[in-house]
Amino acid sequence: MTLATARRVLGQLRHDRRSIGLILVVPALLLAAVYFLFENESLPPAIPRTFDRVGLMMLAIFPFVVMFLVTSITMLRERTSGTLERLLTTPIHKADLLFGYAIAFSIMAALQSLVATAVAYWIFELDIQGSPGYVVMIAVINAVLGVALGLLCSAFARTEFQAVQFMPVVVVPQILLCGLFVARDRMNDVLEAISGVLPLTFSVDALREIAGNTEPTDTMWQDTMVMGGIVVVVLVLASLTLRRRTS
Repeated sequence: MTLATARRVLGQLRHDRRSIGLILVVPALLLAAVYFLFENESLPPAIPRTFDRVGLMMLAIFPFVVMFLVTSITMLRERTSGTLERLLTTPIHKADLLFGYAIAFSIMAALQSLVATAVAYWIFELDIQGSPGYVVMIAVINAVLGVALGLLCSAFARTEFQAVQFMPVVVVPQILLCGLFVARDRMNDVLEAISGVLPLTFSVDALREIAGNTEPTDTMWQDTMVMGGIVVVVLVLASLTLRRRTS
């Protein structure tokens, strides 16, 4: 039943060209904008390009944002159209339904991360110490995190506009406090404490470990496992929002 749900969702996405464009094309275009933003900077040869630092972080942030948006709106449509309620009247288990959605969107997230990473390395010549494979791994986990949060937040929205309104609450604070703009040790104590429990912080820290080391470090694996654990917890919380009968 889980795989059947995943196939159904993928079939719906296949006929939705705008969603496919948003998932596969938009992150690459945004990455191009970041590259050209720093194209004319003048740095000594020994100093790494700003794009190598910022662009690497964008490979995690863009999939997270896009998949949160697409998943929350798609799941909201399922709830408001009655599709979800009709499915829950069948013998399908809530876990089958939820993880079916997660698998379908995770496949799209993996494709999205591969496209964006390929553009970063082959077109914009991203230069870091670590392997591109680990970058793709973190990007995929981050995108799956966006999927999980999107599934959870869709339960608290009644319209697509309300679903989008969750972005300033769930997504933007993580981007601001993950350490991309200001080092976490330079934040005040309250913001630093908050940033220490935000999921996006762990992905940024893991990418920094990849950028500065040719081999994976214990810190990178620890951050990766924490992110995976957060994804599982969020999916479990999302399953609690599924009801077989509306009030």
